[in-house]
Amino acid sequence: MEREKALAIVEKQLKKKRYEHTVRVMETAIKLAEHYGADVKKAEQAAIFHDYAKYRDVEEMRRWVISENLPQDLLEYGDELLHGPVGSFMIEREVGIKDAEIQSAVYYHTTGKRHMSLLDKIIYIADYIEPGRKTPGVEDIRAIVYDDIDQACWMAAQHTVLFLMEHEQPVYPDTFQLYNERLMLKK
Repeated sequence: MEREKALAIVEKQLKKKRYEHTVRVMETAIKLAEHYGADVKKAEQAAIFHDYAKYRDVEEMRRWVISENLPQDLLEYGDELLHGPVGSFMIEREVGIKDAEIQSAVYYHTTGKRHMSLLDKIIYIADYIEPGRKTPGVEDIRAIVYDDIDQACWMAAQHTVLFLMEHEQPVYPDTFQLYNERLMLKK
C-alpha cells in the first residue's frame, strides 16, 4: 500500500496529535530501517499502522481479545496495552494487511517482548524516541539507538518498568522478558 493511502486511512482513526505522532514514528522508523538494513517499506507500514486501534472503544477492544483468542491476561494489565495486539488483527481485517512481520511489530510496539525481530525493535524504539517524545531518559536512548538498537530497546524497557513501578502500575510480562533477556546477555 502506498504511503499516502495508508496515512489517509490512519488519519481517520486518530486525533490530530496522535496522527502527528504517527508521522514522526514513521519518519524515525524509516531512518532506523535504512541504517540497520531492514525492509524500509515494512517499517513504514508498521509505523503508520502502529496506533491504528488507539482510540477504539475499550469494550470493542476487549471483545477482540476474547474473540481472537489473544492472551487473556491482556485484560488484566490496563486498557492502554490493548491497542497493539488488537490493532494487529484490525489491520488485517479492516485494511487487508496480512504481513506477519508488520502485524508482529504493531502487536508488540507497546510492550516489547523477548526475541524481537529487527522490525519489532525498530517500531518499538521508533515509537519511544520519535522527536515529539519528552520522557525522562529519552535523550540517552536517542544517543545510542544508531549504535546499538538492542541496548536502546533494553533501556526503553528499563525506563518503562521503572515508570510503571513508581506509579504503582502493573508491568506486562513481555516487558519484563525484554528487560531480562538483554540483562542476562550482558552478564
